[in-house]
This record gives sequence, structure tokens and C-alpha cells, in this order.
Amino acid sequence: MDTYSPHMPTSLTSEEVPVLLHRNGRAPVGGGPMREPIAVLGPRTRAASVARWVTATAVLVSAIVHLYLWATGMNQVDVIGPAFLLNGVGGVVLAIVVVAWRHWLPLLGAVGFGAATLGAFILSRTVGLFGVRETIWSTAAVISAVVEVLAIVFAIAAWRAERRPA
Repeated sequence: MDTYSPHMPTSLTSEEVPVLLHRNGRAPVGGGPMREPIAVLGPRTRAASVARWVTATAVLVSAIVHLYLWATGMNQVDVIGPAFLLNGVGGVVLAIVVVAWRHWLPLLGAVGFGAATLGAFILSRTVGLFGVRETIWSTAAVISAVVEVLAIVFAIAAWRAERRPA
């Protein structure tokens, strides 16, 4: 079984993770032999990847909260109801895109999503938004506000980690 390649790094630091794939870019199926690593993920790349996953998870949780609220009564409210549905569906799509497309645009979208959703929530708590004024703190509101802040912070962190020179 060919598990060693002369090109494979033999001394990795504790912060580097080899990515072992066949030359065609796919992982071996059925436990076949590994080829040489095509990349070694250092701490910068891993930090960016973790930040992307946290961003995507935060956006997804916010989307799920909004879909839940839409399904449990907000669908009856004129302007806010469709906005909750749009926020939920858009958040699910955005969460997938943040992880699947390694580009700065999904990160910018996550910052915009978090800022717009959090801004709308703040408006609804203070002066009202399209005739809706929140007066009570619910678990869904707290969860949504926290994950929207996380989405903003970690999207910026991912963008910075990806822009930092190696």
C-alpha cells in the first residue's frame, strides 16, 4: 500500500494540518492509498475557515429563528411577515454560500445580513418598524440578536484572516 510519498512533509508543526487527496482532488474512496498532500493548512487558513463556519452557523441560526417566528404568527403581519420569510430563506442560502464559496462577497453579505437584521430589530424595539413595536424580550429575540452580532464579528474576522499575507 502506497501511503508515503517523498514529497509529503514529514515534520509538521502542531498547528499545520496536511490535506491528503488524490491528484484528481478527491479523497480516497474505500480506504485506497493516499497521494502527496496538495496543501498544508497553516494556522491562518484554519482561523479563516473556523471564522467562516462560525459566520455561516450564526447566519443560519438567525434564519431559522426568523422562519420559526414567521411560521408561528408573524406571517399574519403585513410588511414584517414577508420580511421575516425573506430573511429566513435568504439566511439559509447565505449560510451555504459563505461556506461553499471562498470569496469575500459572501462575507460582505453576512455582514450586511447581520447589520440589517440587527438594525431592523433595534428599530422595532425603539421607534417601531412598519407599525410593529417590540415591547417584550423573548428567547428568540435574544438568540437572534446575539447570533447577528456573531455573524458580523466573525465575517469580518474571516475576511481579515484571508487578507493577511502568509
